[in-house]
Amino acid sequence: MTAERDALLQEARDQRIRQRVPEALATLARLEALHPGFSRLYQERGHCHVLLGNAPDAIKALQDAVRLNPTLPASWDMLQQLYRMVGDTDNAATAAQHLVTLKHLPSEVVVANSLLADGDLAPAEDILRDHLRKDSGNVGALRLLARICQERNAPDEAEAVLQGVLARAPDYHAARLDYAMVLLQQQKHEEARSQAEHLLSHDPHNRDYLKSYAAACVGLGDHEPVIDIYESLLAGLSSGHEMADLRLWRANALKITGRSQEAIADYRASLDARPKNSVAWFGLANLKTYAFSDDDIASMQALDARPDLQDMDRVYLGFALGKALEDRGDYEASWGHYALGNKVRRMTSRYRPEVVEACVNRLKQVFTAEFFAERDGRGVDDTTPIFIVGLPRSGSTLIEQILASHSGVEGTQELTEIGGYAGEICGRDPYCGLPFDLEAMQRVTADEAHRLGERFLAETRTYRRLGRPFFIDKMPNNFWHIGLIHMILPRAIIIDVRREPMAGCFSNLKQLFGTTNQEFTYDLDDIARYYRSYLDLMRHWDDVLPGRVLRVHYEDVVDDLDGSVRRMLGHCSLSFEPACLTFYETRRSVRTPSSEQVRQPIRREGLDQWQHFTPWLGSLRDALGDAMTRYRD
Repeated sequence: MTAERDALLQEARDQRIRQRVPEALATLARLEALHPGFSRLYQERGHCHVLLGNAPDAIKALQDAVRLNPTLPASWDMLQQLYRMVGDTDNAATAAQHLVTLKHLPSEVVVANSLLADGDLAPAEDILRDHLRKDSGNVGALRLLARICQERNAPDEAEAVLQGVLARAPDYHAARLDYAMVLLQQQKHEEARSQAEHLLSHDPHNRDYLKSYAAACVGLGDHEPVIDIYESLLAGLSSGHEMADLRLWRANALKITGRSQEAIADYRASLDARPKNSVAWFGLANLKTYAFSDDDIASMQALDARPDLQDMDRVYLGFALGKALEDRGDYEASWGHYALGNKVRRMTSRYRPEVVEACVNRLKQVFTAEFFAERDGRGVDDTTPIFIVGLPRSGSTLIEQILASHSGVEGTQELTEIGGYAGEICGRDPYCGLPFDLEAMQRVTADEAHRLGERFLAETRTYRRLGRPFFIDKMPNNFWHIGLIHMILPRAIIIDVRREPMAGCFSNLKQLFGTTNQEFTYDLDDIARYYRSYLDLMRHWDDVLPGRVLRVHYEDVVDDLDGSVRRMLGHCSLSFEPACLTFYETRRSVRTPSSEQVRQPIRREGLDQWQHFTPWLGSLRDALGDAMTRYRD
């Protein structure tokens, strides 16, 4: 792709040099369609319009270039001259200042920064590392190296570089902001918030500092202050992309805290500020209770019909339109949108089902009954954590809400600590994020297991604000790590929430998850194989740790709420409290897609929703095979 991009740019340059400017502009239009974020194509377009004597179009092209890549000296130089020519002295002075700043930087840093802006990470890093061999203490170059590490998905390396920068230059606020963002990327939210607080102590009204602080609060599950922060940042804004983003973020926080009507208003305001904001349409759909109007559906369909729509926008619209049309009873059209959204999303995924199946086999080989017998008595003897595991969309949020309605239990969120420990010990598979070298678990000593247990209790304390005896970690993916949990917290409570296969798989298939989470959910065969792998692994845990995990079937909870609640509370050694039956009255933040659903009494309709889509789910049923019956085992 890079070679094709650079070849088209060179073709346009050659055409311009030969005075074939219209052809050059046509070549650049082709290049823009393929690589709209490539800054140097806009710089070249600026050259073309200068030759044509078209100052306004030249200025616009060069503005696009420096917006994407502020380290283009030629663009700033041309902008300075063009602004002077049209009498815009203020912008001419600004362009001149940018040019002066770039001229005072080492040329290698300018070139590397420019390459980074266009996504050319490898040559940018090579140039920068060569420069740092001559000038190892250049904190600006080191900061840029950290940004390159972050872009190539090496956040731990970026973190180490930025720690070194801040040790040399503790008042380098731009580097500290980068450090906070790297910590956020690694879900080190408490540390990120501390860095943001440090920055805000120097500049309490800085918008970027406030946004990083708010992002850290979101990661810690502290959503109430975020609502006010975003509201303060909105003051004075009347339109534009920033307003659209802030309204969207505020709407998400309002949704989580149960203020759904205010959330709807902010999602709508985000769409008013940016009508093509597909993620806001998805936000409305993800409320699960919003009723789309005819005009809403027509607007989404018109946007979906645009040939220039970016892939992720098409994904967001696919899931939003799928939900809107499902609610209307137009199941065939709904399926078409769900299927397209899943197809486009799956194309961007690195997920490999065979990696998951191999991981199950390796877990079985490592975590044997003998393994646990040899390690009996290790870990921290603490009963306070309650782990709710299973597949997403299987009712785990409902079980969390029921238990968190008890006076002795605090619900937190889907915590990432256990998965992080597994990654530290075993490394992560690049395709699915699962632990890679599982034999490393055999080398964990008794002291290390005890320290990990204490570390979990210490690191999760920040999510606990009510002082209750028990707390919930509702990360469904922890079913992979039951062996590790037992090693470090042998008396922790574990509850597996399971849903009938067709209903559970379909519910996942019509749910868009964030970033790279739950990537098995975007293909019928992938999700069936994952469900089977989940059953196989849970059967293994039952075999080697008999009685360790309480199994709760979602359908049983719907059919017999009282009996199911008493059974769960008994397993947790908790007395019965009626509030657990009226869980929908409990006010708390809920981050999952089921947030609005668990604020209502249980309804049976959700059990059979998948049957409306039976004509298109035959291959799912076939791929599930005997899982259709053995899921009750």
